[in-house]
Amino acid sequence: MSLPTLKPARLLPLIVACALFIENMDSTVISTSLPAMAIDLGTEPIALKLALTAYLLALAVFIPVSGWIADRFGSRTTFTTAIGVFLLGSLACAASNSLGMLVVARFLQGMGGAMMVPVGRLVLLRSIPKSELVLALSWLTIPALVGPVVGPPLGGFITTYFHWRWIFLVNLPIGLAGIFLAKRFIPQIRETVAPLDWRGFALAGGGVAVAMFGFSTLGRHLLPAWTAVAALVAGVAALVGYVWHARRCPHPLLDLGLFRLPTFRAGVAGGFVFRIGVGAIPFLLPLMLQLGFGLSPLQSGLLTFMSAVGAMFMKTIAALILRRFGFRRVLVVNALVASMGLATYGLFRPDTPHAVVMAVLLFTGCMRSLQFTSLNAISYADVDNPRMGQASSLAGMMQQLSLSMGVAMGGFLLEGTGALRGAAATDAGNFYWAFAAVGLVSATSAWIMWKLPHAAGAELAGRAKAGKEVAEPKPEQLPQT
Repeated sequence: MSLPTLKPARLLPLIVACALFIENMDSTVISTSLPAMAIDLGTEPIALKLALTAYLLALAVFIPVSGWIADRFGSRTTFTTAIGVFLLGSLACAASNSLGMLVVARFLQGMGGAMMVPVGRLVLLRSIPKSELVLALSWLTIPALVGPVVGPPLGGFITTYFHWRWIFLVNLPIGLAGIFLAKRFIPQIRETVAPLDWRGFALAGGGVAVAMFGFSTLGRHLLPAWTAVAALVAGVAALVGYVWHARRCPHPLLDLGLFRLPTFRAGVAGGFVFRIGVGAIPFLLPLMLQLGFGLSPLQSGLLTFMSAVGAMFMKTIAALILRRFGFRRVLVVNALVASMGLATYGLFRPDTPHAVVMAVLLFTGCMRSLQFTSLNAISYADVDNPRMGQASSLAGMMQQLSLSMGVAMGGFLLEGTGALRGAAATDAGNFYWAFAAVGLVSATSAWIMWKLPHAAGAELAGRAKAGKEVAEPKPEQLPQT
């Protein structure tokens, strides 16, 4: 079947998935290669949390203006340019020979990613009916999840038998294919926009950047401790200033009024807390397997890719589960189950059979995938089309900020636990406590989900017609995704 004959609910997600593929594969590839990169760059493995947070930080800073830029210059133009910037950042990462250079290159990658994925998602939100949105999101993420499946073993293989610099070059052919497809099939959607809130961008973007940079460098890396604390305080002050500014600005950069919607508040605020714990996984798990348990990068990658396999499987049945149980029940129960699974990573030992490790990673990958799909969909359940760009930008910023906090928290937990135990930060015993702590953080998100109305997202889940509950369909009547 040729691409033009596919329905928009399948065609557009598959094209946007090219961008998601290289972004997700890149993040999993670099996680597997952190120990080898640290040796080559002459720094500590814990310090490479800055390479992860720099990328996430750039996303959080520039995502808020992605919707405005797409509306002003067109979705197709913005999307293709963003992929190009991401590819330039990939080349810069491959050429880096110090921690500072790598951090700057990763920030450049993040600038491209900030426009790439959110704008692609915005195209879907504005082009596809809400009744088909869960299906479209599933089609979007299934091909993209191939990246995390391929990433860990590919990164381990390249790092073990070649050189880690090649892990950034595999993005090039896929990114170029994405640019070609986007120019041909992505609609050039423009909207009438108000003037950009430059003051709001300075306060919100600058506040997030300075605060998170200070938070990430509170350890022993790059900056003295007092400088990191000062940056953290200044960043928080700027964010408080933005809240004051947004109440008085007629067209604020970030519409904080969206949090008055219960579904948006639960999806974004609850998702923020849940993703803090999950964000620590790509940092903690490869370090534990390689530095704590002594596995090679390839062995580590062959174990950790099972989470992505579980996630891919769950994406195919997420819509069915939501139709059967509803958003509120799934979000509350699954937040606790997924968080408990995350905490069990701390029970792994060097002699734990690899089959057991893979089974646990497979199960927890399924549960996290279900939670992400549910959170992404419920966030937009009650958002009208004119505010969809604002909602997408604010939700995207909060997602990346929470993941960045997760990476930073993982580093702090290793260093703090090591100091209390009188051991090295990467000692195997430190990881047990770190996973328990981040799992507890994620579990607290269930309290926010609990506040959702019982019928929240009924239309999205296919459980309501015209605002009224309908009888539960029989299993054979459910559409397959």
